[in-house]
Amino acid sequence: MRLYLVTDTELCRNHGLVLTAQQAVAGGVTMVQLRAKHATTQERIAMAVALKSALAGTGVPLVVNDDLDAACQADADGAHIGQGDMAPQKARALLGRNKILGLSCETAQTVQAADPIVVDYLGLGPVFGTTTKTDHEAPIGFDGLAQLVALTTLPTVAIGGLKATHQAQVFDSGADGQAVVSAICGHSNPKAAAQLFKHTGATP
Repeated sequence: MRLYLVTDTELCRNHGLVLTAQQAVAGGVTMVQLRAKHATTQERIAMAVALKSALAGTGVPLVVNDDLDAACQADADGAHIGQGDMAPQKARALLGRNKILGLSCETAQTVQAADPIVVDYLGLGPVFGTTTKTDHEAPIGFDGLAQLVALTTLPTVAIGGLKATHQAQVFDSGADGQAVVSAICGHSNPKAAAQLFKHTGATP
């Protein structure tokens, strides 16, 4: 989860979803989440199947945001859900034990309620406000991120307006990874954009 790409179909339109993901992985992305808020389940299934095929052999897992039906039917590596989506216990029952399940948390209460037996990792944020997800809570900043990280034993990935220049602060907060959207999807060269995260001098 060190460099976790969350896709945005609109931002990926110049290169297309699959090529953007392939280039990003070539540049150092270690995990990919398919997020396509306005797509249908059938469209998400098709996207997930295409991404899974493109990522085959890379060792980079693919998870599907929110849509458990799409994640299961495409045989993705897992799913990521938010607080307003399906209950984690139900998501785990649908996915099975061998799939990845991530959960978004924005408050201390939701972090503390996350069950390590059910959930594999937490997405924490938003660190900063972002236009790619308008229905988020108030930004928590790096101090808030560190406070949330300290409340869980689960692996954590920070999200929300993050760029390569923030990497040292993300890891200093104790988070295990950094999720990015526009910093890679909106870039003219996704591979080069991902490589920027390798050259900040940050160490986890």
